[in-house]
Amino acid sequence: MPEIRRLAPQVGAEARGVDVRALDAAGFAALYAAWLESGVLVIPDQLLTIPEFLEYSRRFGPLAPHPSKSTRHPDHPDITMLGINKFRPDGSLDAAVYRRGAEDWHTDGAYDPSPFKATQLYALAIPSRGGDTHFASGYAAYDALPARLKQRLDGVRGGFVYGGRRRSVSLLDKDDQNEPPALHPILRRHPETGRVALYFDPGKILFLEGMERAESDALIEEITAHMILPDSTYTHRWRVGDIVIWDNRCAYHRAAGDYPPEEDRIHWRVTIKERPGNEHPGNESAADRA
Repeated sequence: MPEIRRLAPQVGAEARGVDVRALDAAGFAALYAAWLESGVLVIPDQLLTIPEFLEYSRRFGPLAPHPSKSTRHPDHPDITMLGINKFRPDGSLDAAVYRRGAEDWHTDGAYDPSPFKATQLYALAIPSRGGDTHFASGYAAYDALPARLKQRLDGVRGGFVYGGRRRSVSLLDKDDQNEPPALHPILRRHPETGRVALYFDPGKILFLEGMERAESDALIEEITAHMILPDSTYTHRWRVGDIVIWDNRCAYHRAAGDYPPEEDRIHWRVTIKERPGNEHPGNESAADRA
């Protein structure tokens, strides 16, 4: 069985002694339980082909191609290639590629009507310094919200789009840049653990439903200020062969965006959705099923 150890009090766990290619049902169940409990699961020392990575990833749920078509693997569209093509033909650095995921704390896929269950990365090339990924707990953020804010937000939905209020859509094809907002509860009950998390992404949210623009913007800023707690974080320092999977229903993340641009930082990335029939429970507000 895997050896599981916590990496930080509120978020993050590591599984040692694991070859994900050879996991039986009991071994995978132990990993899955550790992932649900910790929100972020690290499995080091893997050596995978693309088919092996995809097969393991599908044990968590169905895969869906990322909306950024330009960064999909040419032969395996379920895989996004992170860190490639960061230099333009003229030799200048494309900041949108180099700093992808580093602008704000966020959760992946809030802009999708069926928001992402999980994201998984597999490290292929790691720079000599920098390039870490920071994680934080959405459960801890909810637990620490002032009572007045919990009351005000219960039942409130946010409208999320890929580019958010800044309309940062340079990684999308033009045909995909004007999708309608997806609506999700800001206080969202996890379908598997039953715990409530602050489901929030300041870079993707467009508005809070039922509010005037000024009120919505002010409340978004207030929520953002409560999103990350100093004792609810874990920073992952990547090694080649690491697999890291995080639960977008209850965890936030942010790339550091600080590694030497001339060095490679390359990952395979997959987006994992809820299994059919489990989409709606995952989108319940805090008041639902109370």
